[in-house]
Amino acid sequence: MAPGPGKEKSVTPVLRISQLDALELNKALEQLVWSQFTSCFHGFKPGLLAHFEPEVKAFLWLLLWRFTVYSRNATVGQAVLNIQYKNNLAQAEKYQPLSKHQKLWYLILTVGGRWLEERCYDLLGHRRLQSFCRIKHYIGFGAGLLKLCGLLNFLIFLQKGTFATLTERVLGIRSVLPRPQSLRQLGFEYMNRELLWHGFAEFLIYLLPLVNLQKLKPKLSAWCGPVAGLPHGGSTLAARGKECSLCGEWPTLPHTAGCPHVFCYYCIQSNRLVDVDFTCPKCGSELHGLQPLKCKVEMAELRA
Repeated sequence: MAPGPGKEKSVTPVLRISQLDALELNKALEQLVWSQFTSCFHGFKPGLLAHFEPEVKAFLWLLLWRFTVYSRNATVGQAVLNIQYKNNLAQAEKYQPLSKHQKLWYLILTVGGRWLEERCYDLLGHRRLQSFCRIKHYIGFGAGLLKLCGLLNFLIFLQKGTFATLTERVLGIRSVLPRPQSLRQLGFEYMNRELLWHGFAEFLIYLLPLVNLQKLKPKLSAWCGPVAGLPHGGSTLAARGKECSLCGEWPTLPHTAGCPHVFCYYCIQSNRLVDVDFTCPKCGSELHGLQPLKCKVEMAELRA
């Protein structure tokens, strides 16, 4: 006789975040295995595995399935988080492992489905016949329908917390904690600091490209060290044309632009291209009408 509604009280349900973490760990393991496998063929001719890549991947995932789900009723990510698959179709109160049929169908739907998708894309990707185009259209429609069902299943999973993937829901296998978890004290200070730092870093990454540094630099230099207008005698260094008001070096092709200060031609032109309303960083006056500076410089001044 089937037990009552409390038949699942002997196992502990798994948090949604733990189930999603297990899925991400599985993906990371598959990528690591594939990268390690392909590194063994670096000395061979390039493209050696290109024609057999779906079959090679299917063989590797078959080995992973043999030593994880088939033997331990859990994937690698679930084993790390102390999670196992439970036969949710079994009418029993205690934990029940997966049946052989469920394990085989899990292999077919996961490994076989991915192999079929990759192989069909490779076979039908270069076909131009009308019949192959129809088959490709039907396969694409079926793949889109499966992805839509997976999306609906994920929304239901977020609400109810069971069956993270469509395969789990179809086969009736559920992620549970077969052993009770012991209580432990957790400190979240480090996590809070990491979250704050990552949030601040993302904010800076988003904000910095929007800041016009070329326009901001002269304004900051004018605010930090404002210099009054030059005296009429023109006895300062800038008035004699020996210092660019932007880069502070000996001016290359010295020019003036409506104020007593001197600029390199490339310095003033690059800043005016960036900012149409560019003003002099020394005196703050508007710049207009570039004119070359004609001055005589003695050799003693150059050596100085």
